[in-house]
Amino acid sequence: MGNLLKIQKNKKRDFLTHTRCMSVMQSGTQMVKLKAGSKGLVRLFYLDDHRSCIRWKPSRKSEKAKITIDSLYKVTEGSQSDIFHRHADGSFDPACCFTVYHGNHMESLDLVTSNAEEARTWITGLRYLMAGISDEDSLAKRQRTHDQYPLSQCSLFELFREADKNGDGLLNIEEIYQLLHKLNVNLPRRKVKQMFQEADTDDRQGTLTYEEFSVFYKMMSLRRDLFLLMMAYSDRKDHLTVEELANFLHIEQKMADVTPEYVAEIIEKFEVSDENKQSGVLGIDGFTSFMRSPPCDIFNPLHHEVNQDMEQPLCNYFIASSHNTYLTGDQLLSHSKTDMYAWVLQSGCRCVEVDCWDGPDGEPMVQHGYTLTSKIPFKSVIGTINKYAFINNQYPVILSIENHCSIQQQKKIAQYLRDIFGDKLDVRDALSRDSKTLPSPQRLQGKILIKGKSLPAYLSADAEEGEVSDDDSADEIEDDFKLRSSNDNGHHQVESHIRKKLDSLLKESRIGDKEDTDSFSIRALLKATHQGLQKNLRQVPPQGIVYSCMWSRVTEGGRKRKTMKLSRDLSNLVVFTNSVASQEYTRAQSLVNHRAEQFLAFNQRQLSRIYPSAYRIDSSNFNPQFYWNVGCQLVALNYQTEGRMMQLNRAKFMVNGGIGYVLKPPPMCKGSFNPFSEDPLPAYPKKQLILKIISGQQLPKPPDSMLGDRGEIIDPFVEVEIIGLPVDCCKEQTRVVDDNGFNPVWEETLSFTLHMAEVVLVRFLVWDHDPIGRDFIGQRTVAFSSLMPGYRHVYLEGLTEASIFVHVSVHDVYGKVGGHQLRGIRSLFNRSSKSSVDTNSGGLRKRSISDHLLRRTASAPAKGRKKTKMEVGVEKSYEPRGPLIHRPISMPLDRLLQGQLSLCSPDKEQNDIGSDTVIGGYFTFIITVEEFSTFGIMQIHPCYLYLTIHDTNTNQATNGRGVCQLPVRRQQSQIKDHHHRSREK
Repeated sequence: MGNLLKIQKNKKRDFLTHTRCMSVMQSGTQMVKLKAGSKGLVRLFYLDDHRSCIRWKPSRKSEKAKITIDSLYKVTEGSQSDIFHRHADGSFDPACCFTVYHGNHMESLDLVTSNAEEARTWITGLRYLMAGISDEDSLAKRQRTHDQYPLSQCSLFELFREADKNGDGLLNIEEIYQLLHKLNVNLPRRKVKQMFQEADTDDRQGTLTYEEFSVFYKMMSLRRDLFLLMMAYSDRKDHLTVEELANFLHIEQKMADVTPEYVAEIIEKFEVSDENKQSGVLGIDGFTSFMRSPPCDIFNPLHHEVNQDMEQPLCNYFIASSHNTYLTGDQLLSHSKTDMYAWVLQSGCRCVEVDCWDGPDGEPMVQHGYTLTSKIPFKSVIGTINKYAFINNQYPVILSIENHCSIQQQKKIAQYLRDIFGDKLDVRDALSRDSKTLPSPQRLQGKILIKGKSLPAYLSADAEEGEVSDDDSADEIEDDFKLRSSNDNGHHQVESHIRKKLDSLLKESRIGDKEDTDSFSIRALLKATHQGLQKNLRQVPPQGIVYSCMWSRVTEGGRKRKTMKLSRDLSNLVVFTNSVASQEYTRAQSLVNHRAEQFLAFNQRQLSRIYPSAYRIDSSNFNPQFYWNVGCQLVALNYQTEGRMMQLNRAKFMVNGGIGYVLKPPPMCKGSFNPFSEDPLPAYPKKQLILKIISGQQLPKPPDSMLGDRGEIIDPFVEVEIIGLPVDCCKEQTRVVDDNGFNPVWEETLSFTLHMAEVVLVRFLVWDHDPIGRDFIGQRTVAFSSLMPGYRHVYLEGLTEASIFVHVSVHDVYGKVGGHQLRGIRSLFNRSSKSSVDTNSGGLRKRSISDHLLRRTASAPAKGRKKTKMEVGVEKSYEPRGPLIHRPISMPLDRLLQGQLSLCSPDKEQNDIGSDTVIGGYFTFIITVEEFSTFGIMQIHPCYLYLTIHDTNTNQATNGRGVCQLPVRRQQSQIKDHHHRSREK
């Protein structure tokens, strides 16, 4: 009893402490914000009303002057950061100092308070807020707050407050119009006014209180697609019973073992109406909340945990790897930080790079050689790695050591490794005398592997040192471009020149995630920079900057073998991962292009590490898929550079709990194939991925929109990209929806055939169409093997509420398939095809009522796109789409067009059927118009054809989908639904 009282008192004390901290932080505290190269700025820092971000004023950034709580990485006490170290001459009391690390690049906000109590209040409060958002996945945390509204209550209140321009706590109709424009909503004013009047129920006519605004927002946000989906399974009622919801989960979401108890839990958790809860039914509000919750996300929730076999040899896994881990930015001038190791290790990276150079006082340093990047002590780096290596998972960490040190400092490196890592370096238990394969990640849990050079076996065991080849990434750049600073004279002049040239050429060439590892722009940048330096340095004393040529490079047209001295102490720490350079090819890219099958075979026995070209001085990244396709395990990327390539990398390793190890497909572990072939694995089962892109929710304006909230309402479309083996790589996109970013409806189906689905990444991109181009809105990349079947929301990465709603289905495909797409009736309607996610023996499932309802009610205005001509049931070669074009007039898609059906001769298709020809039976055609316009009196329009092949011999039917061209005549009268069916024996 006494212990219970003590616990309750402690909880009450903690609650009061945190409440006081929140109150102080929301009131605001004046603090000094330190910046590199300045004396500091006095600003008022405060926590916003919803405790979602730190703000400060005054600031030229205005509303953008904030740091969100969910972007915080850690809060450290005292003056420990690099910025504080640069202000070492400042008389700061460490008790008044603290640093907030945030963002993908570990940016630091370094603050000094007027007294120690204020610092302690902010440190305690921020850590409390961080603990509150780190107790569960951020997606789950965000979606858990969704009730009957697409927005959480906090976000809704923030929206209300921002819309209340005069601050009177009420919204008038003009403020509502402005808000809708900001939300990318283009509703008729008559409709907006009608909803406004319905929501305005109190005595204050003409304005909305927050409660009334909530009602208005709910009316505006009613998801028509979800409402129709619910009706399809509820026998046209406005709610789902336990049995009806169970049917939906089983049939559409492909969930097994759906018990009444589980369904009852869903109703209890997501239903907002007490009356519905008592009746045991799920209304539209509850159904909407459930469909937006983590169980209905497109990512398989089981993949948040380890789900793959971890007992196979190391060479059978892709391993998340970092390049120049210590750098925070570019390769020439950026800072080196030990915090980068903590960040990448906790994000799942399992191979980090440590570049070691001789430092002062016999202490080795970590830095990027021949550049002006800053240095950090090797001992500090190893200490950070030891602290953070196994916080989130126990699978082994590989240290890629690039050694440029003298023998004496190499011994110091070996000593630090042994003293700090201790037993983590002992891998004797993982060794087996008889085994000829590498140990597994499971057997190496908690271990750190040193990747570096080893002394040759022929060298005497008594030898303290020996010569080894030296051919690592630090020496790839031409000697004429190498820089080494010997003292501070002239340093600032050179740095200033480089930075100006770097900035101008980066802007000019728009260097980013480029496929070309030898970008001409990057070479030009280096050349221009160094030509300028040669001119400028004539006025600088010779000792200022020295061009360093450590070895002779080229003799008689060939490169001399470079060597270096290696100490026995350091060599002995290398067990499994001895660095060996390829003698035949100097570039992995050349190996992939010319010896793909041999490289694949090599990677079935050994580990290979691929890293960015030395010419990527902006720290841009290459496409890792190029090397994953040939089984390369350690494809190292610049983690500090966010972009397309890091998004692919994250998606790749999320498949297995984000632990940094993903099992390679069986054909990559054993056997042989050519990944560049048109049909790389003829006997390997292929997959057909069918994605129906249904709708979008709360899509924001592009982040780089010039006019911001005042700009035009966006015209969004969705692009789906398949990234995998070359034969599978392709893109498809939907049409454009005019003037609607709030709830656009596309209702389009995209189909892809995948030869090796296990390596495929599916990338959803949302764009804003513009007459002169397109602007990026957001993306989400998911591995094919992590896709969930059925109706799913795809939340765009980094955006709070934006999502697209899709339907996912996957089917097995047998036999040879030409091109990127399934072609012909034989492929589309193979009777023996069986869904990989559906145990129904009938092959492709029959289209449900919900499919037809949703297809017939896509009512958003749309822009046209050019369509490839189709024959009945046959899609032509999978070519890139033409540019999107505007259509001046569109008709609602929920009204089907009445017209005559004109079909091409089926003779050719019957010949293509081959062994699957129906000997006795009949076809059923169901034609529905996918989209149409009223350009003129007569026009050809694409329609989708749903085909049932019924075999009277087996009494079985197979369903599928094809495309035909439907000539339609514009009608003046109201257009009615029209289904055309025909039978043919």
